[in-house]
Formats: sequence, C-alpha cells, structure tokens
Amino acid sequence: MFELLKEVGRGKRGAKDLEYEQAVQAAEMFRDGTATPAQMGAFLMAERIKMESADEIVAFVDVYRETAASLSFPNSIDCAGPYDGRRASFMATFPSAFVLAACGLPVTLHSSPSLPPKWGNTLYDVLQVKGIAVHRSASERLQFAAAQSGVMFVPTEERCPALQKMRPLRLEIGVRTLFNTVEKLMRPTDAPYMAVGVYHGTVFEKVAQLLLRLGVEKGIVVQGMEGSEDVTVAKPTRALIVENGDFHSFLIDPASLDLQTDVPETSWTPELQWQTAEAVLQGEADPAYRNMVILNSGLRLWVTRNAGSLEDGISLARQALDEKLALNKFHQWLSACGQTSAQASASSES
Repeated sequence: MFELLKEVGRGKRGAKDLEYEQAVQAAEMFRDGTATPAQMGAFLMAERIKMESADEIVAFVDVYRETAASLSFPNSIDCAGPYDGRRASFMATFPSAFVLAACGLPVTLHSSPSLPPKWGNTLYDVLQVKGIAVHRSASERLQFAAAQSGVMFVPTEERCPALQKMRPLRLEIGVRTLFNTVEKLMRPTDAPYMAVGVYHGTVFEKVAQLLLRLGVEKGIVVQGMEGSEDVTVAKPTRALIVENGDFHSFLIDPASLDLQTDVPETSWTPELQWQTAEAVLQGEADPAYRNMVILNSGLRLWVTRNAGSLEDGISLARQALDEKLALNKFHQWLSACGQTSAQASASSES
C-alpha cells in the first residue's frame, strides 16, 4: 500500500491516478485487510483530494462485487439511491418501484443503514423502522417477495461483508469517500438498466462512462434531489441518457408535461417517508408527491423501452396509480415480506 499511497498522496497537483491494475491491488488490500486502518484512511482522503478516476472506481466495484453474494433478477432496473440518505426530499423511488412493477418492469432497490456525510434517511432505515426484515437471515423472504411482486430489495452490506467491514472506518472519517460511489454502482442483481443520481454536475459524464464500463445496457444519470436518482417536479432537471454504448444530454421539464408542482418543505423521518409513499399508492397524497412518482416512473419506463415516449410512460404510470395496480403490487410485496399494510403502519408505534 505504501507505493500506491505515494502515487495518490502527492497533493492536488502532484497526485497521479492509479491504473486499473494498481487500483485493483489497492482494493484487494482494503478487502483482505492487508492495509492498515491508517493506510486506508490516508488513501481515501488522498483520493478525495485528487478526485477518483473512472479506472479506480471500476476497480473497487469489481473487487468488492467478487465478495458479494450474487442474486438473479432478470430485466430489472437498478435504482441506485444515495447511501447517505435523504433529509429534505421525498423518496419517490420507493413507491415508484411498485408503479414500475405494475407496468411489467422489475425493480432492484438496494441500501444500507445511513452513513456520512449527510446522515439522512435511507430506504434500509425506512423498511427497518416499519418492521420489514432486512437483515441477512431474511434474504430468502426478500427474494420471495421479489418473485411475488416484481420488487427486489437488497441490503447491500448484508450481502457484501467486505463492504460492511469498512463501515467503522467510514464513520470515523465522517466525509464522503469513493465508497459512496462504489456501493451505488455494485448492481447486486446485474440489472441491465439503471437509474442513478449525482450531486454535482461536474461528475455527470464520469458516472455515465462508469455505467457503460460496468455493463449497463441503458440507463439515466440525473442531478436529482439531494444527489438521488429522483427528479423533482418543482423545476427542470438535467440528465444524461446512456444507450448504445454512448450517452447524450436530456432536459426533464415537468412544466411541459403538466406535472410541475410546488413541493412542500418537510422535515423527513423514516416514518413519514413510509406514510407518504403509502398515501401516494392509495391515492391520498399531496399532488406534489403523486406527480413526483408519476414523473420518475414514466421516465424509467421510457428509458428502459417499456414505453414508446416519455409521455407514454407518464400515462402508464398514472394508470397504474389510478387503477390501484401499483397498490396491489405493494400489498403483494408486503404480504410476501411477512407483513400486512396495517402491521407495517403500526410497527413504529409499538
């Protein structure tokens, strides 16, 4: 590790990107524990200052995927949310998953308990507080729920012990590291489609290139709410569409789609995230959250070629909500997870 540290740790101007093979060597030393905590911390901070290259990120993804238990969920879209969670925005990707499943598109969701730097609510936190078993011993039940409903939830650290071993160090460092990107891109089910968010527009093209290098057939990179894969209905959102071995820019304008809505300022908790998602599926939510689910669902249906146009995708998503098809998928998923809607709603109160 000492020789690798000399390459990346020479300061902002003198640091060099590692070649793929060198980065694999570093990742293996992290994974196998042959690097000391001090060396790993120094490497992560040096990478943060230098900014990680595509080769370095791909190498860490490849190495850590080797230790993760593989899952099969063909033809799904991987919705990769931020592992440091959400504080100020609705997690539209959760109810959207059941809309997509109702429209015939399987969905892979994945998450872990909250991490720095944001310390927001993650989907793992939302499911756990509602009594949905998300630990490793519940893996078979989660896979059964996916088969029944079309929605797969993967607790990432439970399936990748090497990544879980990094948690104490990441908590001590307390800032964003390359692992915040690596865990989002691990594609636990080898999904051919992907929706991923970025916080800063400066990494747009890098993330699009990463999707191509990691084997994504078609995907979308958005500068979503809090760096998530969810676009807002309050204003236009920049995006890159990844397809045919390349990518191109696209502007998502909710006003032109008759979906633009002011979004209430809300202090989100895991319980409120669940309640709002359930309200959307039941047809009882604030219009902003319903429109958000319609827009994100329609966008993903179009990107994966399950709709001929974005407008067609929005129409299909609206129909899935209005006819309670998405709600039925949600109930199927809950039942397969060993919960009823009433039990899930009451679990945080007991």
